[in-house]
Amino acid sequence: MKVDIANAISAYNEAARRLGAPGLEAPKSASPSFAELLKESAQGAIEVGKAGEQQTIAGIAKQAELADVITAVSNAEVTLQTVVAIRDRVIQAYQDIMRMPI
Repeated sequence: MKVDIANAISAYNEAARRLGAPGLEAPKSASPSFAELLKESAQGAIEVGKAGEQQTIAGIAKQAELADVITAVSNAEVTLQTVVAIRDRVIQAYQDIMRMPI
C-alpha cells in the first residue's frame, strides 16, 4: 500500500488540531534537490548537537532537570550515530563505483 506523504501530513494535522496540538507543515510542491536535502539534514544534526550541549550546560548550572539533559544528550548521540552510518554508506558506495570495470 502506497501512502502519499501529503495525505499523511494532512491526517496528522487534523488529529493534532482536534487535540489542540501543533501540526506539521505540508511539504513543498517541488521536490528539493539532493544537495538541499543533505544540507537540511546536516543543519538538523548540528542543531540537535547544539541542543544537547545547551542542556548539558544548563544541567551543570542546575537550571535543567536530569531527565531533560539525558534526553537531549541521547538524541545528540543517536543523531551522530546516524550521520556516521550515512557517511560510511556513502564512502562504501563511492568505493563500489570506483571498483566497477569500465
